[in-house]
Amino acid sequence: MQFSSGLLESAVNEFAKLPGIGKKTALRLVLHLLRQEPGEVSRFSETIDRMRKDICFCKRCFNVADGDFCSVCSNSHRQQHTICVVETIRDVIAIESTQQYNGTYHVLGGVISPLDGVGPDQLNIGSLLHRVEHEKTEELIFALNPTIQGDTTIYYIQKKLQDQSVRITTIARGIAFGGELEYADELTLGRSLQNRLPVEKYMSR
Repeated sequence: MQFSSGLLESAVNEFAKLPGIGKKTALRLVLHLLRQEPGEVSRFSETIDRMRKDICFCKRCFNVADGDFCSVCSNSHRQQHTICVVETIRDVIAIESTQQYNGTYHVLGGVISPLDGVGPDQLNIGSLLHRVEHEKTEELIFALNPTIQGDTTIYYIQKKLQDQSVRITTIARGIAFGGELEYADELTLGRSLQNRLPVEKYMSR
């Protein structure tokens, strides 16, 4: 791909670093910005810059937030004694889109995967155990991707909580094994939440 402008080429190369964006798509985006008023482009770049500098992670659940706590943890109308455990922030967004869940979340930041060098200490598991113990949690819902690594993580956390009087469930297998929550349609994911199972029955399958 030949460019008559070094600035244009640099901009295309930067856009092409984004996931799912190839050089042709990057060029289309850059040319679109060139057709916009300078003020529009400035607002776009300032918004991205502010997002990167000012966005926070909730001190309670590790979801994205504009301050110390996210909008879910700060919402008194949510069921604060129910925690849905997810792998990533994308999973929070996917579940929220179903409008079938009214509790809180806990973002682990991944799953236990020894082959990838990811152990319990690299994840937000310690803070989850602390929440269950000190927040009088009534139910812990695992909404991890149905993979071997996800099941390993569920098993590990369940064992750590075996002395706690908390109901531990997992979403139903409406999500195919090996699938990812963020790509599930809202109806399937919503039903999986509504038809959740006790972890003991899930792990014995």
